[in-house]
Amino acid sequence: MSVNIDSELNEWLEMLRSPDVSDRLVAVKTLQHLGEEAAIDGLIVALQDESTAVQKIAVTALWELANPIAVPALLPCLASSDVEIRSEALSALGELVTSEHLLLLLDALQQEDINLQLNVLILLRKIHDAQSLPAVLSFFDSEHPQLREAAVTTLSYLNQVQICPPALPLVSDRDDSVRRAAALTLGHFADADIVNLLNNTLINDTDWQVRRNAAKSLALHADAKIIPTILISLKDEHWQVRKFAIQILQKIPDIQSLPALIEALTDEYSDVRKEAAIALGNLSKIEALNALQQALDDPDREVSIYAQKAIQKIREQTKT
Repeated sequence: MSVNIDSELNEWLEMLRSPDVSDRLVAVKTLQHLGEEAAIDGLIVALQDESTAVQKIAVTALWELANPIAVPALLPCLASSDVEIRSEALSALGELVTSEHLLLLLDALQQEDINLQLNVLILLRKIHDAQSLPAVLSFFDSEHPQLREAAVTTLSYLNQVQICPPALPLVSDRDDSVRRAAALTLGHFADADIVNLLNNTLINDTDWQVRRNAAKSLALHADAKIIPTILISLKDEHWQVRKFAIQILQKIPDIQSLPALIEALTDEYSDVRKEAAIALGNLSKIEALNALQQALDDPDREVSIYAQKAIQKIREQTKT
């Protein structure tokens, strides 16, 4: 750093101590534009400024400098009463934290601040370290649904965790958002009861997004024993549930699904009709050809394209 730049930097760092907020705003903005590593200490001090405007600029400036040394100072910003500061700090830390900061994050989780805990649970998803499992599990019983939801979502990001019995009850949580997250997360695990739980959730949960997520997870397991339940879910009132239920049948072709899939070719939603065409192609039964021929005239071009592909696939595999 040249003497002139060093002198200029010191001038702005000194101005950060001004009692006039307008002076401090000018100083922190200038330090941001200078982008000098030597400004980091001053910007960290600015994070404690009484003005939220100064704080916001300091957070952004430290993010732009991208030096992990700022991580400990940025963590308390996740507990700020200002939502914009919390959001900006989370974005900054999302790029700055590494596995080296795991213990620092776990220590932060011990502080009784819901915003801090919520954001740290999100940051743990970047690190993927199974060492954080006990801390994550501790939030499954939280009185705050936001924390239960964040914790069960974070669980799916942890490496080398294949079974997790404490997560299973969350698919029956009283809060819709928690059940939605749990239904997605359970698809990544191998607990013996998971398929039965998701199977039950698919047809019985009152929230369509939970049912949809259960279908997504069941597609990862693709167990033939769930076909009867899948066929029931093809009558679901919400098209997204029907769509993802059909995607399960694409992975486990079974003749008993043929009538339901043919009927799905006339669903009011084109996404459902397209998935039905794909599933019928995978099933490769000549009994589906007439229905697929009619689907060639579907008003949605994508449906007709997949119907044609299904017809070709069936003819190639059955030599008709």
